[in-house]
Amino acid sequence: MKIQRKSVVMDALQIHRTIMRIAHEIVERNKGVENLILVGIQKRGVPLAERLVVAIEQFEGVRVPVGAIDITLYRDDLQMISQVPIVGETAIKNDITGRVIVLVDDVLFTGRTVRAALDELIDFGRPSAIQLAVLVDRGHREFPIRADFVGKNVPTSPNETVEVLLTEIDGEEQVVLGEVVEEEQTPIERKGVDMPAKAKKKVAKKTACAPKAKKTKKGCKKK
Repeated sequence: MKIQRKSVVMDALQIHRTIMRIAHEIVERNKGVENLILVGIQKRGVPLAERLVVAIEQFEGVRVPVGAIDITLYRDDLQMISQVPIVGETAIKNDITGRVIVLVDDVLFTGRTVRAALDELIDFGRPSAIQLAVLVDRGHREFPIRADFVGKNVPTSPNETVEVLLTEIDGEEQVVLGEVVEEEQTPIERKGVDMPAKAKKKVAKKTACAPKAKKTKKGCKKK
């Protein structure tokens, strides 16, 4: 399986404008920034949260606290992905009890990542409210989770992907719509799908002729 890029959903300028808009929406909804803490979900939610903090500071003149969480150990499929999972950094320096937390992530899909983030946040304290900001909402929810602030809604099919690329992590800036495609197989591989090993050997034997034989329409013929 490989992912083939189809189109660019957002370029660098569109991402910048979207972040500025979401920053204004966060301040407007919460009637200021006095009680806010922004928390980015590792990996790309963290730089997005930091950008939102910078944007808010530009027009409010106040630096909102920002943190980061890694939800690896809170995933509901942890045992399926690895026996030794790689855990990223979780850094929340401020007390979140009684505060309004804005969770930030790049793509909202099934809702499982956000569900894990909520579980982890509750272990840090009891916030007065938790809001969700995402750059892209691609649908296909499996949990009853809805974003409060959405940069762009991108309708997708189950075999499509949405990839957010950020300068801080990827060295480039864009949101790309892709599609999962199967890699091309050789004739032997195509004929041998779901075949037992012996059958695959027979197919290979029929496909190739001996060194001193000539291949014809009817089969291999001695020279």
